[in-house]
Amino acid sequence: YNEPYNLARLFASVDHLSGGRAGWNIVTTGDASAALNFGFDRHPTHADRYERASEFVDVVTKLWDSWEDAALIADRQSGIFADTDKIHPINHIGKYHRVKGPLTLPRSPQGRPVYVQAGSSQDGRSFASRYAEAIFTAHQTLGNAQEFYADIKARVKSVGRNPDHVKVLPGISPFIGSTEAEARALHDEFNELTQPEYSLHQLRRIVDADLSSCDLDGPFPRELIRIEGERGASSRFHVVLDIIERENPTIRQLLHRLAGARGHWVQAGTPEQITDKIQEWFDNGAADGFNIMPPYLQGGFDIFAEEVVPLLRKRGLFRHDYDGATLRDHFGLPRPENTFSRPHRLSHLRIGHSTSKRYANT
Repeated sequence: YNEPYNLARLFASVDHLSGGRAGWNIVTTGDASAALNFGFDRHPTHADRYERASEFVDVVTKLWDSWEDAALIADRQSGIFADTDKIHPINHIGKYHRVKGPLTLPRSPQGRPVYVQAGSSQDGRSFASRYAEAIFTAHQTLGNAQEFYADIKARVKSVGRNPDHVKVLPGISPFIGSTEAEARALHDEFNELTQPEYSLHQLRRIVDADLSSCDLDGPFPRELIRIEGERGASSRFHVVLDIIERENPTIRQLLHRLAGARGHWVQAGTPEQITDKIQEWFDNGAADGFNIMPPYLQGGFDIFAEEVVPLLRKRGLFRHDYDGATLRDHFGLPRPENTFSRPHRLSHLRIGHSTSKRYANT
């Protein structure tokens, strides 16, 4: 529900201000109520959202490339601000957008922010293979994570991209204790803090089933869930369905599984056990790294950094120092080539003088 030009300017500004630390989480929202806030009577279908997203990203990419790297001169002595032969209108006319361009600020430190995507449906996977540089994904088992990882890497290769330049980052929510019993007790303590009424509302949004009259400690009524239609295309729907069919939880147990990590991988254990699990997935083709989702802030981050990261370093899985200053550097991603770059004759806009080792990514 954004416009490409506004988003391109906002994120480019953040990339400039942060010295190249920006990433763009490209979201095709599944929340139908969003339409009513933007002048629409109904939410686009799943397929239509991804079709619009593809054009949207193409337009934003052109806008971020509309200034070549050498376009900005900013020479006070000569009064030359920019080489206008290296600033390009994009003249985009498409099904969803009409944008002339160019952008009104120079190319940012990373060339463009890192493209991050989080959908795992078939449409989402196809989209990710074309555009994503990092993929935030949700899996409950090693096998499911391996299938997704292999499929994404194959799709990326099939469209002519380098699979090493697309980082698959499952979410993990670690409850860490000095003993396994302490970690599980911490996990149980957080589960007891959840509000069932709110959790049932959230679950209904995912699976479209009203469970408010059901016994929370009874088995989940699988027969209420229908996979046909628009909702069945959602990757989060299938994550929840997999938990139900594989584990046969009670309603309360399912609510606890989804309360904090929202369907992502929850692990409770000692730092060594958490490190073992991370290494297992990393070494067995399930992940390039992980998106750490601490169960509480900011202590959950602190204990992971203090207790787990040193173990990852000892095992040669994580860096000791940064290799660069930008988010692309941290992810081992190249700075993208500008699509407009070519030899130019000099033409100036004047202004007045008035003033390789593979590491897990986390």
